[in-house]
Amino acid sequence: MALLRGVWGVLRDLGKSGVELCSGCGNRLRSPFSFVYFPKWFSSTLGSYPKKPMSSYLRFSKEQLPIFKAQNPDLKVSELIRRIAELWRELPESQKKIYEDAYKADWQAYKEEINRIQEQLTPSQMISLEKEIMQKRLRKKALIKKRELTMLGKPKRPRSAYNIFVSESFQEVKDGSSQAKLKSVNETWKNLSSSQKQVYIQLAKDDKIRYDNEMKSWEEQMIEVGRSDLIRRKMKSQTKDGIEEEC
Repeated sequence: MALLRGVWGVLRDLGKSGVELCSGCGNRLRSPFSFVYFPKWFSSTLGSYPKKPMSSYLRFSKEQLPIFKAQNPDLKVSELIRRIAELWRELPESQKKIYEDAYKADWQAYKEEINRIQEQLTPSQMISLEKEIMQKRLRKKALIKKRELTMLGKPKRPRSAYNIFVSESFQEVKDGSSQAKLKSVNETWKNLSSSQKQVYIQLAKDDKIRYDNEMKSWEEQMIEVGRSDLIRRKMKSQTKDGIEEEC
């Protein structure tokens, strides 16, 4: 009954019956309403929504990263970001203000464009659009976060012993689909002796040490550039109290 009430609420907010709604269907809103169709104006309206402007530091990093890459093609992204962060810290306030003013101007333009789009919608369309926007945000939130962290040079997470084995063994299985290959590799892993698995366990431990060292350096950089929101709680405890605490 709760599910039916939820569906009825969506239809009621749209101001149309199921027959009317499906007669002009456009994109489908996925789970939890994957069977409900939304009018075509959803796609055009959402497509015209502007993207949020980048922060002053992120704008500076995006501008400098191609330059640093061209000058240092062999360096890792994390090292390039570290150098960009140092350059940002040493930048005079007068030059930082250029990026900050650009962000403020873009933010104002962003809000004005959002208001302009919303003023053209009826109340029922606004309610429905908000539902669709919420779903799109949920789908894209992880992807956006991942892209930002990649751009900021966050180290890759350590691999498990099994994942290291799979990455090394997958290409050696020549025949069959990807699913069949993975099944074959998985069976091989199960049949490995403890001593054979120990090789990959040690590689995983080494990769964990690499990750911890790189994360410590990266989080220190994030604190320096004012992005303490990206560091782990454990690191925050160390920064605040000078004592390492498990969180």
